[in-house]
Amino acid sequence: MSDDPSLYLEDIVVGQEWRAGPHVVTAEEIARFAALTRDHHPLHTDAAHSRSRGFPDVIAHGLFGLSLMEGLKTELRLYETSSIASLGWDKVRFRVPVVAGDELHLRFRFLTCRPSSQPDRGVVTEALELRNQRDEVVIAAEHASLLLRRGRGD
Repeated sequence: MSDDPSLYLEDIVVGQEWRAGPHVVTAEEIARFAALTRDHHPLHTDAAHSRSRGFPDVIAHGLFGLSLMEGLKTELRLYETSSIASLGWDKVRFRVPVVAGDELHLRFRFLTCRPSSQPDRGVVTEALELRNQRDEVVIAAEHASLLLRRGRGD
């Protein structure tokens, strides 16, 4: 028996829900993301500026949160050996700002599952929500992944 937790196309159950996290965001992570991406907008780097715009402190980049969504999902190892590629993100909405100290967790469920034009793979679409400690949705999105079919390319 394999200890591979990967889901292949045949294993996907539309409507099945998964949860991941939590992760507590730090000011250092926000600063490192700004440095890595070269996005030094004052909303992300200057607390006084952020407060002047109605935020309690510097806010995390929206793409920080989107990246964290993918990272939290990856920690579940659902596609450890079955993933071929990310096909993209759709319907991304940044709903509530993320600040240092927020504890975030991920909820996602499978929306669709279908074979692709190539017989060894298929496409899965997920609906994802990144939520904070108050259970507010901070980011909502849909994500499409290309997965192997069991026994056809692994």
